[in-house]
Amino acid sequence: MADPGFGTKDFSLLAAAPSGEQHVELVVNPLPKAFFARPAEQVAPELIGCLLVKRQASGELLWGVIVETEAYCQSEPACHGYRRRSPSNETLFGEPGRFYVYVSYGIHHCVNVVTGRADWANGVLLRAVAILGEPERLAAGPALLARCFGIDRSHNAQLVHPDQGLWLAPRPPALANMAAVHLMQTSRIGICQGQDLPWRWYWRASRSISRRVRGDRQLPAQEAGRISGV
Repeated sequence: MADPGFGTKDFSLLAAAPSGEQHVELVVNPLPKAFFARPAEQVAPELIGCLLVKRQASGELLWGVIVETEAYCQSEPACHGYRRRSPSNETLFGEPGRFYVYVSYGIHHCVNVVTGRADWANGVLLRAVAILGEPERLAAGPALLARCFGIDRSHNAQLVHPDQGLWLAPRPPALANMAAVHLMQTSRIGICQGQDLPWRWYWRASRSISRRVRGDRQLPAQEAGRISGV
């Protein structure tokens, strides 16, 4: 069996300054639209190890490694589009490759990417990101992720593309060979319905996920890699 700590021993390719002003070639090329034109439960685990990137007002790039995701589909009750299509969830029914941003409990923003096909509610929630060189739990949860990257409802329905200033980039070379064995698949959390579906994934080696499943031991910092937050 492959080492579950894959990718944590040498992050030299990712050891740029936290804002990513070095090794820009790793973050400027976005994932293609075709990547998102698949069911959410296929896209969600493949987003682990990819990069969330935002161009700041100063022109600098803020980016981090996606370490936890959840999938949602119109066919199951936890999805916002399960009961009906409405102005508030319209983006989720749109073309894949757009951000769907909603407000939870009236205060917290949650960032999703629309997947699947138009007219069928389907999307992946970005639950946690590890930002290199920053405290490991800075973006360990949907609300913290949105706050850290300054993402709000103004980004809703926006294309996932550098031209829009917010996008997703492929796994960098150091993480390109990540496989299913390096991920933990479990049920989704923070929902009241559809808890039986095992549609949450996280990178087991990361110390930046929002919550581990019971019995899944968190790796000591020295084993989880020399880069803080990964």
